[in-house]
Amino acid sequence: MQQHIEWAALKAAELRQLAAQDAIVIVPVGSIEQHGPHLPVQVDALLCNEVAARAALQVVDKHPIVITPPVWCGLAEHHMSLGGTITLDYPVFFGLLRCICRSLVRQGFKRVLLLNGHGGNIAALNVAVGELAQEFDAPITTITYWTIAQKEYAEILERQTTVRHACEAETSMVLALAPELVDIVAAAAAKGPTEPELADAVGGGPYRWRSFAARSKTGVIGDAELANAEKGEKLLDAAAGALAKILLTEALWTLPR
Repeated sequence: MQQHIEWAALKAAELRQLAAQDAIVIVPVGSIEQHGPHLPVQVDALLCNEVAARAALQVVDKHPIVITPPVWCGLAEHHMSLGGTITLDYPVFFGLLRCICRSLVRQGFKRVLLLNGHGGNIAALNVAVGELAQEFDAPITTITYWTIAQKEYAEILERQTTVRHACEAETSMVLALAPELVDIVAAAAAKGPTEPELADAVGGGPYRWRSFAARSKTGVIGDAELANAEKGEKLLDAAAGALAKILLTEALWTLPR
């Protein structure tokens, strides 16, 4: 029974064996960016990696699976105005993911999931997997972890229905994983947004780029004061459970022709 799920902890021979077994590879994709006055900048990479690990532990007895080290930097230009952020541009972001996927496919891995943990990556990842799946003739796919457990998240959270930013959800999950990284005093005042959203003014539909500072003076969208570790555990488990079910769905790994 193969219980080792971390690529970085395995030896080359073990990884060759996993490739021969048609193992699933999860590549967590996060971001390093400001998360208000109370959370560390690593939140997106931290949470995405944890969801991947919890899901993999549910899958490993049913299908071989391994998790690469996380891609810690993403598309976060909109957070630059509030500091603490490292961002890539799209060509570099795509090039990095292309090199990772090419490396995996060259070694015989076909089932590759780019698991996303940052809202700013979503559109780019959707475009990227379309190009990569065709180039490498492999069912490379992407999922954003909080979008697959929407019903559960809405039931767990009190003042929001999904992950926003440095909010009730993200703060709860970090409290569950690394409470020493959360400034509880600052969290009490971490609320937003402080400015109307574009959709509030013109209705749904239009998209316009905005800096995060233009959306929220605190760097927060949501209410971090409502966060607690128990809630965070439930959120992480809900996302991991939903992801595990998806990973074991054979249709996900059939490349349409």
